Amino acid sequence: MLAVLSDTHGREDARLSGRTEEAVEGASAIVHAGDFTTAAVLEEFESYGRVHGVSGNSDAPEVRERVPSDRVLEWRGLRIAVVHGHEHTDTALSMFGRQSNADLVVVGHSHEPAFRDGEMAVLNPGSHADPRWHRPAHAELEWDEDAGAARGRLVEPSGEVFDRFTVEPRSVR
Repeated sequence: MLAVLSDTHGREDARLSGRTEEAVEGASAIVHAGDFTTAAVLEEFESYGRVHGVSGNSDAPEVRERVPSDRVLEWRGLRIAVVHGHEHTDTALSMFGRQSNADLVVVGHSHEPAFRDGEMAVLNPGSHADPRWHRPAHAELEWDEDAGAARGRLVEPSGEVFDRFTVEPRSVR
């Protein structure tokens, strides 16, 4: 499973609880779309395994020195472009995804969990720890070999699944 998080805004720890903590513990890889805030939070995520993180607008200099502002990774059959998004409009996110030859763009910043399908699929996992005026959330993706696609869900720390989605490699679409 791929655990997808953003906007932790922690000072001393990753502020994990409930299903979010279980997802991070059980993930084969973690994507974090920025705003860890401190190096201590980044290091806690790294203690769980492979973290594909980017820096956000609230990250301390020591975090920005350790993680890039954007990145592209391969996970199972998907190419995923990750950016925090504080400097991106919807058009810029779509262009970033296309320029990266991505199947999915992961973005944070707004704290609003959502999946948007279309010419370029965009996933915002929300914030598990600092949801502001949105529901707390993270995303989980599982690769479905038979379908050749990722099955995803947006999940609250309580374990409530409130959205399901599928991401196919662009070559299949």
